[in-house]
Amino acid sequence: MKRSLLIFIFGCLLSVTLKAQAPKKDSIMLNHMAMYVHDLKKSTQFYETILRFKKADEPFKDGKHTWFDLGPTSRLHLIEGAPNDIPRDKNDHLCFSVPSVDDFIARLEKNNVFYSNWKGEPKTFTLRVDGVKQIYFQDPDGHWIEINDDGFKKK
Repeated sequence: MKRSLLIFIFGCLLSVTLKAQAPKKDSIMLNHMAMYVHDLKKSTQFYETILRFKKADEPFKDGKHTWFDLGPTSRLHLIEGAPNDIPRDKNDHLCFSVPSVDDFIARLEKNNVFYSNWKGEPKTFTLRVDGVKQIYFQDPDGHWIEINDDGFKKK
């Protein structure tokens, strides 16, 4: 009897949880971001090593694409074929949150990846007025990436 009651309660909780996570009829959710890169192998290695993204199934199977899972519903899609001299502006960047910016900085330094604050001052961070710590660096094609601890800050 107790076991049946526990199974029933667990089933109800699971149903509520799944229902709460289901997208609403008029909602929009991120599916993927596509980035045009010059050297797919080099960029794939960078995103695997520096950001530790896990490769996802690559639907095209043509050797010109890499897909990474970014979460339950989102992916990053690298596409080979870009020229190697596209100018990049820091205002156009991807941003990811980590539990510790200091730990992430150690990974960048171990891999000899240059990073800076928003102003471009090397090997330092920006501390926003809301207490969020952030750094900036570029991938092999010059795409700007921000790393911050916003998603992990206690509010």
